Amino acid sequence: MNRQMKRQQQRQQARAGGGAPDRSAAAASARRNAVQEKRKRTGARQFLKEVRQELRKVDWPTRSETVAYTVVVLVSVVVLTSYVFGLDLAFSRAIVKLLGS
Repeated sequence: MNRQMKRQQQRQQARAGGGAPDRSAAAASARRNAVQEKRKRTGARQFLKEVRQELRKVDWPTRSETVAYTVVVLVSVVVLTSYVFGLDLAFSRAIVKLLGS
């Protein structure tokens, strides 16, 4: 009987006896499962194949949508930059008047 079977039997006995299963054993089991999951690695070819499959599922924007989104972003950047510049200028002049001569 291997360790896994013994642990499973212990858990079943603890449940049947009304006691809670050992938390440290459950935590150790979870850690071991995480380590085993980490060890499973796919090769580069398999990874690239899956990436290509996922990219085929993407709903890519049209050229006109991309241009429209780009214009919105550029206008937003210009407006927000101007706003921050204006606040910076106003506060710096106020500080100079308050502290300076």
